[in-house]
Amino acid sequence: MKSEFLSHIKENMWTSRYAKKTIESYLYWIKAYIIFIDKQHPNNCHDSEVERFLNYLSNSLNLAPKSQALALNSLSYLYKHILDKPLSMELNFNKSRVQPKLPTVLTPIEIKALFRFVNTKHLLLCQLMYGSGLRLMETVRLRIQDIDFNYNSIQVWNGKGGKHRRVTLAAELTSSLKAQIAFSKYHYLTDVKNPDYSGVYLPFALARKYPSACTDFNWHYLFPSSQLSLDPEVNRVRRHHINETAIRKTIKVASIKAGLDKHITCHTLRHSFATHLLQRGADIRTVQEQLGHSDVKTTQIYTHVIECGANGVMSPLSDLM
Repeated sequence: MKSEFLSHIKENMWTSRYAKKTIESYLYWIKAYIIFIDKQHPNNCHDSEVERFLNYLSNSLNLAPKSQALALNSLSYLYKHILDKPLSMELNFNKSRVQPKLPTVLTPIEIKALFRFVNTKHLLLCQLMYGSGLRLMETVRLRIQDIDFNYNSIQVWNGKGGKHRRVTLAAELTSSLKAQIAFSKYHYLTDVKNPDYSGVYLPFALARKYPSACTDFNWHYLFPSSQLSLDPEVNRVRRHHINETAIRKTIKVASIKAGLDKHITCHTLRHSFATHLLQRGADIRTVQEQLGHSDVKTTQIYTHVIECGANGVMSPLSDLM
């Protein structure tokens, strides 16, 4: 049975234009919190219960700092915007100190081996993640107009943290991209003949600002879904982008077939992009801009696999051998 309380929170977040992934994450942690407090109504609890929950995540579950921070953000939203009882700014809890894992990086030879076993349907998408350092969701959300053939670049809108950036595009992908655009155009021409079709989804206030954009081909997704679906926010028929879960499965299957003995995910392609750029002599600030990192310290983690060793220091053992 669905919880009316959680449904109310979901509806409130939809109205406030929160991203679908954010809504799902917040609801997950709010539900976990309610279970932790023995299914009491959160209105009957406050700072002390939230502190105990956050301590539990750190001490008992050994959760990563980012996960604990997401749980705190979820509960802050709950108490501030739903219950109108904001949490204290001085909560006393044990912050997670788990060190982040070093990224898994593939060599160029391993990238080639992986791509040989990626199915044709998803190959271009994977090539973009590696060739342009895109995150999975950034790739599946690409619109036709985001591809700039004149300057061999891709415009990424509303990436992680709502940031925009322009990234490099391998010229070798031009013909494949044009074929993909033609494939998307085929779906588009079919859809616009459908009287129930309401155009492509546009985020935030763009639909009001550009009322005709939803039926403009350039705003449509580069990697469209094979089926039409109902937009839950406005109850209209649209064609969404391809499901990201299918790409994750493709990478997993391809890595097994290629016999690669590493834990490989879609994000591994982005890690490899950054590391290979640094190996080729790219300035770390340039790599930072390509990845869309706010802090260069986040980018510096990729220097650990550069051939000359950590921070460019050559081991004295190398001289002996």
